[in-house]
Amino acid sequence: MAVPKKRTGHSAQGHRRSNWKATKPETTKCPNCGETVLTHTVCTACGTYKGKPVSLKDRVEEVKAEEKKPAKKSTKKAEKAEEVKAEAVEEVKEETETKEEKEVSEKEEK
Repeated sequence: MAVPKKRTGHSAQGHRRSNWKATKPETTKCPNCGETVLTHTVCTACGTYKGKPVSLKDRVEEVKAEEKKPAKKSTKKAEKAEEVKAEAVEEVKEETETKEEKEVSEKEEK
């Protein structure tokens, strides 16, 4: 094993270490929320990395959002379905009104 013959002086040691410097970490802005983030790391503010959610909680929300998207694409069908629902609600209201009228008329007869 190599052993130094003489001790290294303080000056020589200092000259050798003069180029050993700490550097500032590289930072970027998160594309999702605009927060300053270390490069190649998950954003601590919104939990995304490269524009995609990383935490399991966010992934579940993203999957739910994707499942709902196809229903929104068919606007004509959705409008027709809403019209049918509105008609059904109106029919139910009419039925309840007629039942109430019958009950009122029965009470009046008594």
